[in-house]
Amino acid sequence: MAMRLRRRKLRGLGSSGAKEEFTAAAGARFSVRRRGIYLLPNLFTTAALFAGFFAIVQAMNQDFERAAIAIFLAMVLDGMDGRVARLTNTQSAFGEQYDSLSDMTSFGVAPALVAYEWVLHDLGRWGWAGAFVYCAGAALRLARFNANIGVVDKRFFQGLPSPAAAALVAGFVWLAVDNRFPIREAWLPWAAFALTVYAGLTMVSSAPFYSGKSFHLARSVPFWVMIVIVIAIFFVSSDPPIVLFSLFCCYAVSGYAFWLWRLWRGESNPARPSGGSGAGASESG
Repeated sequence: MAMRLRRRKLRGLGSSGAKEEFTAAAGARFSVRRRGIYLLPNLFTTAALFAGFFAIVQAMNQDFERAAIAIFLAMVLDGMDGRVARLTNTQSAFGEQYDSLSDMTSFGVAPALVAYEWVLHDLGRWGWAGAFVYCAGAALRLARFNANIGVVDKRFFQGLPSPAAAALVAGFVWLAVDNRFPIREAWLPWAAFALTVYAGLTMVSSAPFYSGKSFHLARSVPFWVMIVIVIAIFFVSSDPPIVLFSLFCCYAVSGYAFWLWRLWRGESNPARPSGGSGAGASESG
């Protein structure tokens, strides 16, 4: 009789424990389902994604000036989403992955297709090969960034960041269309090919490019900084295609120049990963 009572108690304890475990597991699954996403930074990411998609559509419609401007707009929106997330303390793993997918569309696929539809298709297999080199470089860069977050110096990018590479290609398209460069000239497709391949390979290089992440919007700055910003806005607005393309050309070679200067001084590359596995990168946003 005593043995039967003990067995009943043990069975009761076992069933109640199982019920508690089942309730806890169900509650955890319910909380995961109810977990939302931050709206404000993801709105900027969605807008950047739309701008990249719009650039592709305009390139298919042979409106390359609008396509180039859309890529620049995507670059501005992409730079805002990360800063908005940090200012409002709304960073999330979802936002990071969504931003990477948006970057691949706006700064990987869109510039490659715009350049190809513009003049690269005149080169035949060389044209689509050059566009693919750029697209693959953007994908490899974003994958390297996602795999090595937190193991590189945040002051520098390892390789040309994908928004700057996209601005380099789109800036050349905008410059040529705005100044009515003769499309049928033999040098123009090859110049676009060289620039596109350079941007693609530089994205996966180890050259250190200044990131600007040490600059915080919430921090006070000297008065002369506002004067410099006003002057910069004036120069950009005077002739956007020439000024923007010139600025990004200077930035696209600055990493190699800084790298050579540090090698001459016997200093190491600051963009090299300080730990972890493989080579790392730090993307903007």
